[in-house]
Amino acid sequence: MDASPRTELRELHDPRSARRYPLDPLRRRGDDGSPLLVSPTPPAQVPAPADIETADRSLWRYRAALPLPPEAPGISLGEGCTPLLRRRWAGLEVGFKLEWFNPSGSFKDRGSSVMISALAAHGVGAVLEDSSGNGGSSVAAYCAAAGIDATILVPEHTSPAKTLQASAYGARVTPVPGDRDATAAEALRRAEHTIYASHNWHPYFLEGTKTLAYEIWEDLGFRAPDAVVTVAGAGSTVLGCDLGFGELLAAGRIAALPRLLVAQPANCSPLHAAFHAGAEAPVPVPPGGWQPTVAEGTAIKEPVRLPEVLAAVRRSGGTMAAIPEEDIASAVRRLAAAGLYAEPTSATAAAAVDLFAARGDLRPGATTVVILTGSALKAPTATARILEDAR
Repeated sequence: MDASPRTELRELHDPRSARRYPLDPLRRRGDDGSPLLVSPTPPAQVPAPADIETADRSLWRYRAALPLPPEAPGISLGEGCTPLLRRRWAGLEVGFKLEWFNPSGSFKDRGSSVMISALAAHGVGAVLEDSSGNGGSSVAAYCAAAGIDATILVPEHTSPAKTLQASAYGARVTPVPGDRDATAAEALRRAEHTIYASHNWHPYFLEGTKTLAYEIWEDLGFRAPDAVVTVAGAGSTVLGCDLGFGELLAAGRIAALPRLLVAQPANCSPLHAAFHAGAEAPVPVPPGGWQPTVAEGTAIKEPVRLPEVLAAVRRSGGTMAAIPEEDIASAVRRLAAAGLYAEPTSATAAAAVDLFAARGDLRPGATTVVILTGSALKAPTATARILEDAR
């Protein structure tokens, strides 16, 4: 990929060792195996309101903040520009950011659009991805749009609706025995021989996810919310918000970072455990280990970017909560009763609003955005079970 005035100022960096590498979409990790980030957009290149390409109804309206040369085509299916719906929840006025309006039905399309665009511009013809469902469906969709062959590894228990969707896009879907971490381990083994377009590892994926922050800023009349509530498995929405709002702050577009209030299911909450232990690395799990959760998209026992997610939450002055299974199920039903059909993973963020409000982390009068990451159409079996259990 040729250098341009926009990209030559940026590079890949390892936040753990401070090592730096040239900007290269084929590199997904440092020489020591650590995950990488793209260096921040220089403040002069962060778009002001007048610079946003408003005629483009996709995240590419913020192209000036993305690390691709101007001549590289963006592989777009119309991702981004999702609704911000104002509703009352837990006695508070909140804005639900409905990420299931993205083309494949989840927020992952933001990252896939930028990551696959960068790989396509570099002439990549085939990629490997591993996913519990939404990430694989999304990567498969954008590979189809780009004419790239995709192989998607999924845990054997993944929702049939999600594997069907990836297959429909033409991807080769391969179930892997064991849990989500077993699938990731198998992907790392295979990644020695093919391009690993991982939504957890690839730094360009987070460059797409950061457009959530830019879009919320635009949704709110070019100001930041006081708090963003989201769910985390690997933590890409957390890191995306940290990156995006951090760039807006450095450019003087906002006055302060919003607090990041992050939820995990109590049955599998390694980020929450490390955060509240004041640790920078994983802490010992409860006796018997982490348990299965209805929020299957967050069932990641060893998040690749755990230290970076913890740092992002702390940098924002935010906090974390672990949500019991019954509260996640209740939130699915309450959202559906309000016309919002959210998958259990997504509903975990709504359930967390109740807990954060009770703890005083959210207060009346503050501007709060709650990210609902994906549609219940992606998890029909789990959703049906939740609804049946309430009868």
